[in-house]
Amino acid sequence: MKIKMLSALLIFALLCTGCSGESVVISHIEQTEISLSWWGNDVRHEYTLAAVEEFERLHPEIKVNCQYSEWSGYQLRTNARMASNTEADVMQINYAWIQQYSPNGDGFYNINDVQDYIDLSNFTEEDLDFGMQNDKLNALPIALNTQTVYINKTIYNSYGLEVPQTWEDFFDAAKVMKGEVYPLSMVSKSMYFCTIAYAEQQTGKQFMTIDGQLMFTPEDIQIMLEFYCRLINEKVMPQPEYFDSLNVAAGQYAGTVAWVSDASSHCNKAIDNGYEIIPANYPALQPSHAAEGWYAKPATMYAISKNTEHPKEAAMLLDFLLNSDEMAVLQGIEKGVPVSASARACLEENEMLTGIQYEAFLKMNEFSEKIAVVSPYLENDDMIKEFQSACNAVLYDKVSAEEQAAEIYEIFRENFSGK
Repeated sequence: MKIKMLSALLIFALLCTGCSGESVVISHIEQTEISLSWWGNDVRHEYTLAAVEEFERLHPEIKVNCQYSEWSGYQLRTNARMASNTEADVMQINYAWIQQYSPNGDGFYNINDVQDYIDLSNFTEEDLDFGMQNDKLNALPIALNTQTVYINKTIYNSYGLEVPQTWEDFFDAAKVMKGEVYPLSMVSKSMYFCTIAYAEQQTGKQFMTIDGQLMFTPEDIQIMLEFYCRLINEKVMPQPEYFDSLNVAAGQYAGTVAWVSDASSHCNKAIDNGYEIIPANYPALQPSHAAEGWYAKPATMYAISKNTEHPKEAAMLLDFLLNSDEMAVLQGIEKGVPVSASARACLEENEMLTGIQYEAFLKMNEFSEKIAVVSPYLENDDMIKEFQSACNAVLYDKVSAEEQAAEIYEIFRENFSGK
């Protein structure tokens, strides 16, 4: 909407012999009001609010209303707002939401239509492909992401162990650590991707194609379930439901799996406590096959609402968030190393490409030719919850792995695949 703002009020008193008078000069700036939504922790809120303030200073003709919260609340509100066409003009979105909200490419604004206001030259064709849906550019990636294994080298060395390279290395480490420390730890989503990687390496098959075609059979899913149970029963890791990042900091977990973008939040406290944490090679059946079966995706993305009344202003804000030096310095690599070439160049110039998160980014780049692009279908949260429930059913002997695999196969095929 448009609002008028009194930007200056100057009163000049002119005093002359025998006369006096005053002149009032009033100037108005017609402002365009748009909205921006995102999720995150307090640190993310603080630097994004500071960036918006700077954007408004540079563009006094634009007013930005901010809507933000932590992840779960944001996701629920986004579902409601997308359904009622009341979403923010510019919004942070999850990669999987392109498929969820825009299966035909019409769920978000086509950014190609406002490319005069966004410098798309900062992105490669491969970068842009992440946001393409039905030949429409629905979103732009902020940073790229993959699940990464972070090893507490200090603890492993204290047990006389080398940094693991294969899955069996973790099982061997568990035998040495004897339940005193877990060799590995992870949340449910990380566990889901690890079991997929293991099963793909075992079968030589892809779990799901980029367009959502389920390629695994019930027998292949059974491999995933049995691998999960082995990880828990042989004390390689605690159950994902009981994961506590404080145990990484305290040295109770000698390794953890997390996204590149979450490296700092998972590992920095342990590093502060004097532990040496390094990103390890992606586990495989053999070291020479590292990274096979592992997937990359955008960490997060920005999209413009298909309902925006101000696409030009929304595009200007989007360009600032992705490409400007001001935002790059404020954000650093909190969301991962920026995809935007100009933002990354700014961070390099300011010597801000350092730390465990940057090391994880370099590890991802090292294996980029082997790491596949994840299907948006594969990351469906409900799908992951179904798999975690299936894992526990087998773990607690409520059903056999064979029976549960057949059931979860049908659930995946009917509810979560592109068929």
